[in-house]
Amino acid sequence: MGLRTTISERQHRLGFELKQLREQAGLNAAEAAQRIGMSRAQLSHIELGRTSILTERLLELCRTYGCTNKPYIDALVSMSEATGKGWWSTYKKHLGPGGLNLAELEAQAVALRVHESLFVPGIFQTADYARAIFNSPELGFGNIDEAVKFRMERQRILTDRNPPAIHAVIHEAALHMRFGSIHVVREQLVRLIELARFPHVTIQIYPFSAQAYAALSGNFVHAVPRTSQLGTVVLDRATGTDYLREPAQLDEYSSLFARLAANALDPVDVSLAPEAHSVKDSLSLIQHLLYTL
Repeated sequence: MGLRTTISERQHRLGFELKQLREQAGLNAAEAAQRIGMSRAQLSHIELGRTSILTERLLELCRTYGCTNKPYIDALVSMSEATGKGWWSTYKKHLGPGGLNLAELEAQAVALRVHESLFVPGIFQTADYARAIFNSPELGFGNIDEAVKFRMERQRILTDRNPPAIHAVIHEAALHMRFGSIHVVREQLVRLIELARFPHVTIQIYPFSAQAYAALSGNFVHAVPRTSQLGTVVLDRATGTDYLREPAQLDEYSSLFARLAANALDPVDVSLAPEAHSVKDSLSLIQHLLYTL
């Protein structure tokens, strides 16, 4: 079987986990490969995500490495056996790997923690708001129609039978950005209020008056699958997309998001009576901005 020319984040992650297990067992690649009758080169390609591994070989590696965590092993098997095909597959000719990887991560997540400072998170955007962003010449988007369609398709997880718990902290600055007309901005703000009605969606606004955590953290998505140690933090930078997988990195961003949420305004909650909004909260801020438009 030839080596992959394009490696998905899931394939990278499987190889990363196997390499971590090997190193924790105190084995080098040559020793581990010899124990299961595999060449060192083949094991190296597996750890780099360049080639697949048969399920029995994967289980054999886990036994060799002394790994007995069944839910974790089952998750590795699922990652290995997954085809990577989904609704996003039809966009491979139009979009780069960053968006495709994010869609696959979101599809496998039981929880999503999102922080955005200048945009409403893509998973919450209206089509007109997304189009206004993609039309910005500085961003250099090519096929805008496909990009908007893809972004709207990502939102299917909001109404899935078993949707992930989505918690977003959005900086107040994002609500002041004018992408499109006033009508587009109003529609987007109203959309946030509508989405907050979903029991699995939590939306908080991080006000200008709060501490500096939001300015220091940057934008990120923490996708948490059923086996939480296999979570991924996605950083979308001007130079490309970075994926954080190290346990210490995941812990760091979990703590960072907790601090962001603690310093943000109370979540949008449309079920509260008007008098319950006597103190500043996320809904009051959004309603104030709607009034000023």
